[in-house]
Amino acid sequence: MVTAKKSRPPKHVYQLRIELAEIVPRVWRTILVPDTTKLAKLDRIIQEAFGWTNSHLHEFRIQTRRYGMTDVVDEFDDDDELLDDRKFTLGSVLSDHTTSFIYAYDFGDGWEHLVVVENAFVANESNDWPVCIAGENACPPEDVGGVGGYEDFVEIITDPTHEDYLSMYRWCGGPFDPSGFDVNSANARIRRLR
Repeated sequence: MVTAKKSRPPKHVYQLRIELAEIVPRVWRTILVPDTTKLAKLDRIIQEAFGWTNSHLHEFRIQTRRYGMTDVVDEFDDDDELLDDRKFTLGSVLSDHTTSFIYAYDFGDGWEHLVVVENAFVANESNDWPVCIAGENACPPEDVGGVGGYEDFVEIITDPTHEDYLSMYRWCGGPFDPSGFDVNSANARIRRLR
């Protein structure tokens, strides 16, 4: 019988504030993540905290290195500089001097998230799993067209008298509250990752 290899318990838990660049009002989340979290899993945690659907490519830019989906990217081009995000933990890529990094998602729409390392705590049994602790405003819908497309979308979807309101309402599947964010829903999605 083969037994599963146990991973080492986390030593630290990072508090990360993740803010979607160029969106007003700000769309942000604060999450706690153990240092043993693989970057590929951090991608999923960010996706769930924001409400993205994980339907596009992503990459992390941390200091001078890039980490991403090498198994998918290799099909399209030969990018030797992209490191496999499944092979690196958050603790292994953050130095004591790392204060922020970039998480990019959906290269077509060009969503960039500034990730600020706000704190590092000693891990214990009450904080050694990923959790969203705060946030504000709704994540833009997938494929809305980047920052400019989202601005147009919000203008239309918040004005029922706009000539394109009904088509936009149908496109997004119903009402959309740009200021809507529910930390409990974000954590329910994150818990499903375990």
